[in-house]
Amino acid sequence: MTEYVEYDGGRIAYDDDRAQGPLVVCVPGLGNTRAAYRFLTEDLAVAGFRVVSCDLRGTGEADAGERDYAPGALAGDLRALIRHLDAGPAFVVAHANAAGAAALAAAAEPELFHGLVLVAPFVRAGAGAGLRAGRFARSWTRQWAALLGDGKPEDFYDAKKELAGALKQPGHLAALRAMLAADPGAAEPALARLAELGVPVQVVMGGTDPNFAPDPLDAAEWIGERSGGQVLLIDDAGHYPMLDRPAELAAAAIPFMARIATRRPA
Repeated sequence: MTEYVEYDGGRIAYDDDRAQGPLVVCVPGLGNTRAAYRFLTEDLAVAGFRVVSCDLRGTGEADAGERDYAPGALAGDLRALIRHLDAGPAFVVAHANAAGAAALAAAAEPELFHGLVLVAPFVRAGAGAGLRAGRFARSWTRQWAALLGDGKPEDFYDAKKELAGALKQPGHLAALRAMLAADPGAAEPALARLAELGVPVQVVMGGTDPNFAPDPLDAAEWIGERSGGQVLLIDDAGHYPMLDRPAELAAAAIPFMARIATRRPA
């Protein structure tokens, strides 16, 4: 059942399995909803984590409107949600522009965070510059489909339809345009802060992600060097490893988080 928390004049939407275990918050990026993590959340739950997946402002079941959609504003939403959950420091799995928001949030309030898994992160000026929202939801969903790797999920057509429906909600397509217009490079200074503050980072990149062509590994290593993070390339994954290679993402993220949870008190 969807739950909500009020913040900054709007509502953040989330699902919470309320299990006992270290908290993991999964945050979708540009033009996606929390359903993007439907495969990963199952694996996280089996591994003993408490799993929350959320829609920040302008996505999924969250509110949109005339608001700020830059990474710093999304970072405020994420911090508000973690404080609201009141379940100890959180691990965050965040994608694309939400990865930049997660980096900013953790640099601002490191005590709220156990660690970050940054998936196809937009944290560098110009990242995602080739993406376009278009005038209609179907323009984005066509682009979304093209950004997947070869391993499309079994429920691909239903998921595409649901994503289009989410973007047709009032203000959501405009919110997507605002996110695309925002500068992801605003999050870059936060990367060095994460290393200084001791917030562990894992950078996960798809080897065929066109947003980081011609060399996704080089882009991942650039981020890893600045954040002090561990870097993993999933060779056959596109821009959405949680959808086209969820088992590989789980196999990377779960041990990373489990090691940290074991050595750090909740």
